[in-house]
Amino acid sequence: MIGVRSDVCMDLGNGLANGQGKHPLFSFGVISDVQYADIPDGHSFLGVPRYYRHSILVLQRAVKNWNDHKNLNFVINFGDIVDGKCPKDQSLNAVKKVVSEFENFHGPVYHMIGNHCLYNLPRDKLLPLLKIPNHGDGCTHAYYDFSPTPGYRFVVLDGYDISAIGWPHDHPNRLEALKILSEKNPNSDKNSPEGLKGVDRRFVKHNGAVGNEQMEWLDNVLKDATNMKQKVIIWCHVPLDPGATSKKNAFMELRPSNGPDSALRLVLNAALECPPGTNACGYIDVYDNMSCRLLAQIE
Repeated sequence: MIGVRSDVCMDLGNGLANGQGKHPLFSFGVISDVQYADIPDGHSFLGVPRYYRHSILVLQRAVKNWNDHKNLNFVINFGDIVDGKCPKDQSLNAVKKVVSEFENFHGPVYHMIGNHCLYNLPRDKLLPLLKIPNHGDGCTHAYYDFSPTPGYRFVVLDGYDISAIGWPHDHPNRLEALKILSEKNPNSDKNSPEGLKGVDRRFVKHNGAVGNEQMEWLDNVLKDATNMKQKVIIWCHVPLDPGATSKKNAFMELRPSNGPDSALRLVLNAALECPPGTNACGYIDVYDNMSCRLLAQIE
């Protein structure tokens, strides 16, 4: 089980586990937080430099590296395809521009949504552009699953299912999120975690949660995978493990039935935060003993 998300640049190193010289069952490319915008460089709210125009160059180099590899089965983009500071009259074209770069990969690309995606476009416009299959009402939910090989099931969660962002003003999912924020966060600015302790710092407006309908769907997917003797890998833009990032961004923790030691938790570098001339992309080899090797192309 893998929970993945990135808001910060971290050193991934050269490997998480090795395949003991065996040929991988399958391999796939990974990248996170491109957050492209045609604006001057800036900083995150924590003061980390952000290179908005350079990020699309990072993506272009990533696609070239993935294609040069020749044996990658697919690519997963972990969300935040454009930045929230992108001028709103440019949002649609910015998303289309980044999506077109992903489409240069010679294989399937799977996307997930992040908070910055939802700052730019409503779900009904965003999900079709990202070709995200959906469940539930209309074209609004962004959780889905797929099987790259018979023994494995990939699950992509919608971490902003219950959220104050991305939904119409009167949507029940938005109203539920606002109710939770009202109960859990006493600050007038609901994006501020000031005064909140530990994992309670996650109760801020730019975060989200999984709703009951999605949890029921996930439960059914896991039961089906168990019956089919499939190994399940879970992905989400919001951290699944409070220990994977700051507690302000923590989402929830899922543990496999055979114990916590079998869970691999991974946080990727943000392409947005790579200085000009550097990269943040990679690929993951998966082996038949469920060991994974991450090869990070970070310079």
